[in-house]
Amino acid sequence: MGKKIVIALGGNALGNNLPEQMVAVKQTSKAIADLIEEGHEVIVAHGNGPQVGMIQAAMTELTRSNPEKYIPCPLSVCVAMSQGYIGYDLQNALREELLDRGINKGVATVLTQVIVDPEDPAFKNPTKPIGSFMTKEEADKMVAERGYQVVEDAGRGYRRVVASPKPQEIAEIETVKALADAGHVVVACGGGGIPVFKTEGHHLKGAAAVVDKDFASCVMAQQLDADCLIILTAVEKVAIHFGKPDVKWLDELTPAEAEKYIADGEFAPGSMLPKVQAALQFAQSKPGRTALITLLEKAKDGVAGKTGTKIHQ
Repeated sequence: MGKKIVIALGGNALGNNLPEQMVAVKQTSKAIADLIEEGHEVIVAHGNGPQVGMIQAAMTELTRSNPEKYIPCPLSVCVAMSQGYIGYDLQNALREELLDRGINKGVATVLTQVIVDPEDPAFKNPTKPIGSFMTKEEADKMVAERGYQVVEDAGRGYRRVVASPKPQEIAEIETVKALADAGHVVVACGGGGIPVFKTEGHHLKGAAAVVDKDFASCVMAQQLDADCLIILTAVEKVAIHFGKPDVKWLDELTPAEAEKYIADGEFAPGSMLPKVQAALQFAQSKPGRTALITLLEKAKDGVAGKTGTKIHQ
């Protein structure tokens, strides 16, 4: 019997710009279609680092060209734009790949809002650089006029930094669930989702933040009661002593082992650490749930237990 699987696509699945993306999604779609062909129900999430940075930079240049006409574009809107255009390419490539295999399934992208807590400690310590580089003068102006927080970035200029709060829930989860239950393939939580706060009444207000796509995928997988969370990245397995002569590639990880390796600093922050943390969170959320970290092209073999790093209780 097929499993309900949430896939979190890493940046290598999408490329760094539009031409690269159009090529990359064709290969990405083959790996996803392999799982669908095996009878699994698949919901796809993805990152958006290069894409949202490109959009933010473009909108900044537009504002600079005519400040009286064009106001700065909120980060939440830039995330929404990235969800739309990545989803457009991804769903078309996936639809084509499925039809080429004789699989007649709808593919839909859902613009997805992710609710975050305004009291999350991350808002007191923004660390995520976004947007284009600024001179000292431009940065000072943004601080004075817009209240941005900025940092000097490795001698290359100044950049705005924003918070990366933990996702609490997916606002459109019932829509995603209804589409998946109806047999459609759903692309959701693009870029970790559009971060929003709950405010007065039923209003959701965009937050100047970015949400890690692995944590958002974990929350979505829990809310969908998925069997498996697959986090696809640039390596086939998780390793300890990575980059050292005594590197050890791991086939399986228990929660206790994962927590020990995290405490020992074995996984790089901003790279493998959030993937292992998200996988661990999902595996511990309910008996029988499994998380897998592996290469995009190894997803099918990973689900079959042939490769990748499996995290389970």
